[in-house]
Amino acid sequence: MKKSLLVAALIAGFAGAAQAETSVTLYGRVDGGIGYQQFKGTNPTTGESFKGSNTGMANGVMGGNRWGLKGAEDLGEGLQAVFVLENGFNLSDGTQSDGMFGRQATLGLKSSSWGQLDFGRQTTVASKYLAGVASPFGPDWGQASVGSAFSALNSVRYNNMIMYQTPKFSGFQLGLNYSFTGNAGTQGFKTSGGDEPNDKAWGAAARYANGPLAVALSYDEYKTSEVRVDGIGGDRDTAIKSWNLAGSFDFDVVEVHAAVGQTRNGWFKHVSAIDYRDIGGTEDMTGRQTWGAINDAKVNSYTLGLSAPVGASGKILASWVMADPKDGFGDDRQDKQHFYSLGYTYKLSKRTNVYALGSYGTGVHFYDDLKATQFAIGLRHQF
Repeated sequence: MKKSLLVAALIAGFAGAAQAETSVTLYGRVDGGIGYQQFKGTNPTTGESFKGSNTGMANGVMGGNRWGLKGAEDLGEGLQAVFVLENGFNLSDGTQSDGMFGRQATLGLKSSSWGQLDFGRQTTVASKYLAGVASPFGPDWGQASVGSAFSALNSVRYNNMIMYQTPKFSGFQLGLNYSFTGNAGTQGFKTSGGDEPNDKAWGAAARYANGPLAVALSYDEYKTSEVRVDGIGGDRDTAIKSWNLAGSFDFDVVEVHAAVGQTRNGWFKHVSAIDYRDIGGTEDMTGRQTWGAINDAKVNSYTLGLSAPVGASGKILASWVMADPKDGFGDDRQDKQHFYSLGYTYKLSKRTNVYALGSYGTGVHFYDDLKATQFAIGLRHQF
């Protein structure tokens, strides 16, 4: 009897220890409200003016709707097995975006001494390290997103990617990522003597944070395949390149953000909030700056932003972001793209807040007479 009780106690103890060493967390974000958008301009091909507006439900303005599972198992000596499975969805109709776990699907190892290694679909280190430093709006908030001008910072995700991040040393951290297919899904076979069928992408970023100061820099490159099977469109066997430098400083009463960068030979990712392709009269116009390789294209990017607390629970945000095309986009697309944005958020609790956004853009998609306006008010809950 005593032996049976002892065995039962040992089993319960081992089960409790195993449970303590392994954790799985369900998390997510739900964001919705009411919004207004307007685009107006002149079609350079037809010479006719057009105007379109939309008032209705706003979905994921402050940040994309998502739910996910993340877990870690303690393997001993500071080593953990970690995973993240994150789904994105549309609050308006309940549909999912980019596949079941299109926001992130990774498995890796994490060590307190040598860093973290992850495999799978995930966000690049440039987007992770720079977006929130470059702008108070980060990669979110509709057309106020820093991605309107800095395409490599616009929550860029690649499939079939390996990422390594060092531990933080006195505020410094370095990250590297390499994708075997870029934006494409399945990796194809290269026939002996044939053309390369797979896109490739790699990037590196470094950041430093100490007290009120944060600085980050990055370099990204996306090489299109010699023959397109999957992945992005545009010119083949072309390397889209981007470097970016960002910094912020918190003066307590106000935090200042700034960034500068350059993108060559194409564009990494569009901002969906400035996609106007459904408006009549825009035929033959580029409806969005999307993934694509354009030989000899060059864009210089700049942004300046501020954020300041308002009372104990509020915060106001403001930014200007500009993309200046130099070459490669054609005679009809040579104008500087500017976005001027103002936002406000107020915490109702630790996990729930309300927000408001107003944003106005000129030279959208580098067209001289194309303007964009966005207003939104919404509610966000995190769990």
